[in-house]
Amino acid sequence: MERLIERCCGLDVHKATVSACVRVTQRPGGEVKREVRTFATTTPELLALREWLSEQRVTHVAMEATGVYWKPIYYMLENDFELLLVNPAHFKQVPGRKTDVADCAWLAQLLEHGLLRSSFVPPAPIRELRDLTRYRKSLTEERTRAANRLHKVLQDAGSSSVATDTLEICGRSMLIALVAGTTDPALLADLARGQLRKKLLNCARP
Repeated sequence: MERLIERCCGLDVHKATVSACVRVTQRPGGEVKREVRTFATTTPELLALREWLSEQRVTHVAMEATGVYWKPIYYMLENDFELLLVNPAHFKQVPGRKTDVADCAWLAQLLEHGLLRSSFVPPAPIRELRDLTRYRKSLTEERTRAANRLHKVLQDAGSSSVATDTLEICGRSMLIALVAGTTDPALLADLARGQLRKKLLNCARP
């Protein structure tokens, strides 16, 4: 089979280590030199991995999308090499693999022959925006859960509130007063403002 990439590398990524297999074609159609090294996933070790790949004049690097462990390695290498993030279901189903061939060596061999398809990885600005929006969503959901728990506690305590949102200004004022020991309904109702005060006045009318 024709070799399309002369200098490539396959990475087998784990939580604490990453195994790298570099395949270099000595000359067009000539012998292939293969070397495998293992690095830790600490920043100094990943820098050493990047330096080694540069010394080998590697142009293309393929790695398996393993959980979130691929991310720091991808971000470390993305500006220096052509990276392919590969779905494991794709490359493990390619026939012809020997049982004693490591994942990194198999990835490098498939990459060399152009048999890998890369998953889409957004550029850095989009990744940062995505992380920010996801974090904002999680905070909003957590706030909603906290408000629901608070409302349930008030209901269980027999303190039914006419406030739609117990965490808005009026609701927080009443909660602070309750915590301080105020139990007089009239004093608590007097803390109402805006639309909530109108609602309370309507409820008080005969």
